[in-house]
This record gives sequence, structure tokens and C-alpha cells, in this order.
Amino acid sequence: MAATDVFFYIFSAIGLLFALKVVMGKNPISSAFSLVLVFFCMAANFVLLEAHFIAAMQILVYAGALMVLFVFVIMLLNADVKSLDVGKKPLHYALGGAVCLALMALVVYALVNGTSFSEKAGLSAEKIDSIGGNAQVVSLMMFSDYILPFELASILLLVGIVGSVALAKRRTE
Repeated sequence: MAATDVFFYIFSAIGLLFALKVVMGKNPISSAFSLVLVFFCMAANFVLLEAHFIAAMQILVYAGALMVLFVFVIMLLNADVKSLDVGKKPLHYALGGAVCLALMALVVYALVNGTSFSEKAGLSAEKIDSIGGNAQVVSLMMFSDYILPFELASILLLVGIVGSVALAKRRTE
């Protein structure tokens, strides 16, 4: 077993433990910081796969900017533990676990039976290198063929921010 395999399993296990802490945590700020650690573990796995650009974007965008936004919204809404306690029952955990397992099975099925994006787009390793590398190909695809989903995601984030501000203002009045 290679050293990269060992580190992959270590980072994956740590990420899984912190992901469980995100879901089962009672304090929203603690859950947000656990999610930051999950993002760092994912970035470490991207580094092991030699996808350094994606690892850097993972840290900058998700662990940095998005988590600052989450923590800001949590603080803005003044969410305390009592207001978030919905009385979790063992049935909720079992149902959540079953849904997670079903989604994992769906992802594994899609990975085994699906075609990769590069195969669909007709991109080989040589063609990607001739275009300018992975970052160049991703940026060309994102801002040409996939501009609509990219813009819809940004509008969705904007609506979430405006909605949280509206909820916070309504609560203080």
C-alpha cells in the first residue's frame, strides 16, 4: 500500500468524523467550524490526487468565503441552542441514515455505470494539455456551456442571503 493511500484513508476518516459532528452537533457555530475541517480534509484529498487548483479553490471558496457567510448568517439570526432543538428521535437518525445510504448507492451506481465528463466532451489528456491544462478547460466549460447553471447557483446564494436578512429584520421589529 502506497503512502498516498494511507493518507487518503486518514484524511477521509477524519473528514467523516467531522461530517458526523456537523450533522449531530447541537451548537450551530461548532457545526460550522466542523464543516470547515471537512472542507480541509477534502482539500487534502484533492492534493493527494494532484489536483492542486481544486484544492486551493476548495480552501478559498468553501472553507474561507462560504463558511464566513454561514457563520455571519448564524450570528445574524441569533440562533441559540434552545431554538434549534427539535427533539431528535432515534427514528430520525435511522431515516437519515437510510437516506444517506441510498444516496451513496446512487452515487456509486452513477460512477460505475456512467461516463466521465472528459469522455462525454471528447477530451483526452493530450487535448487538455494542448488547451492549457485543467484550470483552463474548467473555466472555458464553466463560462461557455455551463454558464446558466453557474449563474443560477449565484442567484440561489443571493436569494438565501436576502432571505436571511429579511428574517433577521422581521425578528427584531
